[in-house]
Amino acid sequence: MNKNYFTVPVTPVNAGIASDILTEHTGISKTKIKDAMNKGAVWLTRKKGKRIRLRRARSRVISGDTLELYYDEKLLALKPGDAGCLADHEQYSVWYKPSGLLTQGTNFGDHCSLMRQAELFFVPRREVFLVHRLDREASGLVLLAHSKTAAAKLSALFQQGLIEKRYRIEVLGDLTGKARGVIDLPLDKKEAITTFEVISYDRETHTSRVDVIIKTGRLHQIRRHFFMIGFPVMGDPRYGRGNKNEQGMMLEAVSLAFVCPFLHDKVVFHREHFQAEIVKYNG
Repeated sequence: MNKNYFTVPVTPVNAGIASDILTEHTGISKTKIKDAMNKGAVWLTRKKGKRIRLRRARSRVISGDTLELYYDEKLLALKPGDAGCLADHEQYSVWYKPSGLLTQGTNFGDHCSLMRQAELFFVPRREVFLVHRLDREASGLVLLAHSKTAAAKLSALFQQGLIEKRYRIEVLGDLTGKARGVIDLPLDKKEAITTFEVISYDRETHTSRVDVIIKTGRLHQIRRHFFMIGFPVMGDPRYGRGNKNEQGMMLEAVSLAFVCPFLHDKVVFHREHFQAEIVKYNG
């Protein structure tokens, strides 16, 4: 058994302990069911209720409930890399996400996600809201909110383009002839703007290191834009040819800068120093 989906309507006949019901219905051992529940692969939906992850194996479910199990042995066996909390401002925190770690979980679980690691990090527990994403293969800074108010304010900043996101990438080819420039090719029939500045070119590997700022947030924007102009990101598993490497995708979110809606100062978070720098805002 590798990847399976099970749905179990709860009736007066089978109501009781969630893990017992799933074990009986799926034939999967109770130990594996408990592990899957702990890792976020089991969902509970109540009549007119919210669909939530069900983690407690001894949880009681009642007639009218529906249990769902998304069972992927390979995913559940994965041991994700650890994210690091760069800065904690109570209303929000800034994290460094390593390559290979999801920003948020899927139906099949969330133990390999930054959001779950953040939930477990804080004592006492805090709510965690996602306000932007970073591709699984990419590494770098991610901003998480810890209240609905913070999530709304920070999301608005992203939507208005008021958060400057800087990236460092390595692309295949010699891009020094362009030095700096703007890629404004539409993506998915929507405006997409990427500005860049070339840092260096390595003749031995025939690759260029580039600093990038994106003005919009389209799906895989940096990866697609540089592929479209003939300079694919090294290690990108989806876009480009001849750009395979052993290090993984060479795309890192290195800094975030914005006017904090709570401090009312401009804050700049740098990956390079793994510290936060607060700059007085005079705007």
